[in-house]
Amino acid sequence: MSHQAADAGDDAPEYQPPVVEPDESMQRSLFGEILDWMLAPLLLLWPMSIAITYLVAKSIANQPFDHALEDSVTVLAQQVRSVDGKLIRGLSGAARDILRADDVDNIYFQILGPHGDAIDGDRDLPHPGSDPDEDQARAGSVRFRNDTMHGTPVRVAYIHIRVEPSDSAPSPHPPLALVQVAETLEKRAQLANEIIKGVILPQFIILPIVLALVWFALSRGLSPLAQLQERIRARGSDDLSPIASNLVPEEISPLVGSLNEMLERLGHTIEMQKRFIADAAHQMRTPLAGMRMQSELALRQTDSGEIHRSLEQLAKSSESATRLVNQLLALARAENQPQAGSSMVQLELSALARSTVHDWVQASFVQQIDLGYEEPPAPVHIAGDPTMLRELLSNLIDNALRYTPAGGSVTVRVRVDIEDHALLEVEDTGPGIPPAERTRVFERFYRILGNTAEGSGLGLAIVREIAQQHGAEVDVFNNPRVQLAKLPGSLFRLTFPLPADPPDAPDEPPHFG
Repeated sequence: MSHQAADAGDDAPEYQPPVVEPDESMQRSLFGEILDWMLAPLLLLWPMSIAITYLVAKSIANQPFDHALEDSVTVLAQQVRSVDGKLIRGLSGAARDILRADDVDNIYFQILGPHGDAIDGDRDLPHPGSDPDEDQARAGSVRFRNDTMHGTPVRVAYIHIRVEPSDSAPSPHPPLALVQVAETLEKRAQLANEIIKGVILPQFIILPIVLALVWFALSRGLSPLAQLQERIRARGSDDLSPIASNLVPEEISPLVGSLNEMLERLGHTIEMQKRFIADAAHQMRTPLAGMRMQSELALRQTDSGEIHRSLEQLAKSSESATRLVNQLLALARAENQPQAGSSMVQLELSALARSTVHDWVQASFVQQIDLGYEEPPAPVHIAGDPTMLRELLSNLIDNALRYTPAGGSVTVRVRVDIEDHALLEVEDTGPGIPPAERTRVFERFYRILGNTAEGSGLGLAIVREIAQQHGAEVDVFNNPRVQLAKLPGSLFRLTFPLPADPPDAPDEPPHFG
């Protein structure tokens, strides 16, 4: 390898394997989740159970052999006695052979005098730790310890024996002789293993059975979900009837209840759409039929004056159809507008109202109606969609101009009430709306009987829909500034909530339109 290549390799960044982020959107199985949460503790507790069983087995295995060692060391201590101040043993050779007789373990014993001199037994058997006070206090009682003999672990039982001198008075602290019996641990280990086998081996048989039963129980427990799925899949595309909640488990009832509520809302929406389409088709039929009749009449006419009048009627029908289509599109757009979509921005309501009124001034001149606007003392800010709010106000102004006779007035007003709500008001000097009709005028295609003004009955429906999208309330009153009984006028008031944190006033007023 060249030096240049080596240097380039040293300067190159170390390769880092890509980090795989967990996919939070990955679909997970409810069956697998429950199975994991059931089996994980089981598989964790099983090794702990084995460890605890091993400790318990060792304790159980030690008890009988410790009792045997205790008996041996006690019998051996009884064979030791003091004669003329010297220890002698009364253990015969046959007794020693019996003491050491064991087919599995090795048995060791040792007898030590008060001065550590070996009296009998295995001289290399380890001595216990020396604590004279404790030895004196526990003299005559058997104690146990774990030790090693020739590198092999042994269990040792030992006892201290008081040796009273024969040529003196009894001493409060006579010298102590030591008697020990030790045994290797092979039988203990075998017994502990047998106990463990007796406990663990059945678990190897029971564990797969438990897993199979858990699997079967989960499958049976989740079968209502599969049955619910089959019932829903077997439904027709037009079947929006509620799902029977009494046929599902209690835990799934809230889910079924939510689905039923959604189906009810969906059914209501579809019914409204069907009624809307039927009403729209009925309303479109009239101007289209008029346009066709006027065009056929114009084709049959030979007089230029009659042809001109037919074309005028055709133009009016076309204008009516165009307005109806535009209002249908506006209503559809308002109904599909999200409640709090990204189009909601902080805007100045007074500037938007002033700009919208300016757009209708020319139409008010044609109809000989005084269209005015009352500016608030300070800018009024709300959160809303400028396009939809302009559509709302345009429909209110158009409705007021259509129903106000020539020589009347229409006033648009923006203000803030004492409860800190933004108010948008449109008042006219027309025939007014009877109290019994004030809730129905917002329905689609609804027109008050005996009303001769042109219109499709969609303008106020659009107003209500847009107001609901902005969290505003719409109220209808008589015009308080009109005192005529025949023409009480109308006052449409929209109440908007003010934003919690109004924005700072801009350097230049916003431009609408």
